[in-house]
Amino acid sequence: MKMYFLTIVLTLSILSLGLFLKSDKLKVGDKAPDFKLPDADGKFYSLSDYIGKKPVVIYFYPKADTPGCTKQACGIRDEWSDFEKNGIQVLGISVDSKESLKKFREKYNLNFPLLSDEKKEVSKAYGVLNLLGFASRVTFIVDKQGKIVHIIDKVNVETHAKEVFDLSLKLK
Repeated sequence: MKMYFLTIVLTLSILSLGLFLKSDKLKVGDKAPDFKLPDADGKFYSLSDYIGKKPVVIYFYPKADTPGCTKQACGIRDEWSDFEKNGIQVLGISVDSKESLKKFREKYNLNFPLLSDEKKEVSKAYGVLNLLGFASRVTFIVDKQGKIVHIIDKVNVETHAKEVFDLSLKLK
């Protein structure tokens, strides 16, 4: 009986915390937080590098080289020439180390920047860090002015690349 009661209290506490954390999440119309993160080779990327120049797709994913994350990344890879041709920047962000990202990139011939948020600061700023310490699978589409115009939090990894391309293309 005590164990049952403790389980209920713990569950309700976690759910309450989850509800509290959701109130801090970014919304469409908010200014996207700037960041500076390294890719697998140590090259730094900042959102501010693209403001005034091109729309940016920022997609957070839980873990490199897992089935869903691989499908999602390979979808972007396969459509990368369309993104480039249309001046749309894509940045994938996870809490993985640069070394993990390098292996992931090489294993699947990924041709776009994957950024390491090992300190989890950017994932926190965007409100996507989950209770397990991973980034949740959420995509933010940011216009040329740095404003969030779309948030996709129910990501279909099979159609993600096409969906974000179509939405971003409208921002050119």
